[in-house]
Amino acid sequence: MFSFVVNRVGFLKDIPLFAIIFDSLMRFWMFFTKPELLDWIDDLEENVTQMPGTTVGIHKYGGTEFNYMGKEFAHVHSNGLLDILLNKELKQSLMTEGKIKDHHLFKNSGWISFYLQNKQDLGYACYLLNKAYDHTKQKQNSIQLDTI
Repeated sequence: MFSFVVNRVGFLKDIPLFAIIFDSLMRFWMFFTKPELLDWIDDLEENVTQMPGTTVGIHKYGGTEFNYMGKEFAHVHSNGLLDILLNKELKQSLMTEGKIKDHHLFKNSGWISFYLQNKQDLGYACYLLNKAYDHTKQKQNSIQLDTI
C-alpha cells in the first residue's frame, strides 16, 4: 500500500499534514498487525540518540527523522521503511550485497531504502545508520572547517 500511495498519489504529500497523518495511520495499523516493528523502530531511535550531536524529530513526509547538527541523515516510516543518506560510492558497494535498494524516489542520489522485516534486520539497520552518521558528521565538520 505504501508503494502505491507514494507512486500513484504522491502529490498528496504537499497537502499540509497529509503525510504525517498517513504515517500515523500506518503506525496505528502496525500496532495491531506487527507490533514488534514499532519496538524495532524505538530501538533505532535509541541507537541514534546515543550518537553525539544527534536529534530525533518528525519527518516532513511522515515517520521519524534523524539529524546530526540539524542535517538529516536518515528517517524511518512507520511501516519499517528506513531511508538513509550515504555517499554514492558506499551506496554502490552496499548494493552489491543485495540487502539495500535504491531509494524509492531518489534513484540517482546517495539515498538508499532498507526495510525492517525481522529482528535480525535491526543490527544491519544500526550499521547503516552508523555509516550515515559518520558520513554526515565528516561532511558537516569539513564545512565548519571551511568557514573558519
